Amino acid sequence: MARSVTRCPWCLKGNELYVRYHDTEWGVPAYDDRTQFEFLILEGAQAGLSWSTILNKREGYREAFADFDPERIARFGKRDIERLMKNPGIVRNRLKIEAAIGNARAFLEMQSKGNTGFARHLWSFVGGKPIRNAFRDVKDVPATSPESDALSADLRKRGFRFVGSTIIYAHMQATGMVNDHLVSCFRYKELART
Repeated sequence: MARSVTRCPWCLKGNELYVRYHDTEWGVPAYDDRTQFEFLILEGAQAGLSWSTILNKREGYREAFADFDPERIARFGKRDIERLMKNPGIVRNRLKIEAAIGNARAFLEMQSKGNTGFARHLWSFVGGKPIRNAFRDVKDVPATSPESDALSADLRKRGFRFVGSTIIYAHMQATGMVNDHLVSCFRYKELART
């Protein structure tokens, strides 16, 4: 008989894809530029929507946005925007689409200035290692933090859009910069060892 595990309750409100995301990705430290960029685009697209909506469209985003290749996305123009506005595989919101393209350009601008890397820059806001919280109830998990406030302000200054503190805190949770699994969740202890 399979042993049951305790998970964060938010993931149980979704489908199998949502549970698998919780179990295998959410909160896993991502130290590479591409993964960090992908989640930045996806978290921005999620603004005002449920994460399950974006998760269900993730493959559509990968196809529509050149597998999150910033160099290719940065070259998107008006025709690409119109094409994306007709694509049911993504959230067809012009501001979010234009922000994704602008964010790719801002990403490349950071690289051109000899930055140490996008992921490394983001991780510098948490001292290079995950912040390990110890929340016992979902209602205790904050929507923002001083670190997300600072990172949000930094990214906005660099020309990024859809990077408010709440979006950035969700990004930090998703990419393991913050371990916000509840202490009762089986993933909390697993990720505490990373």
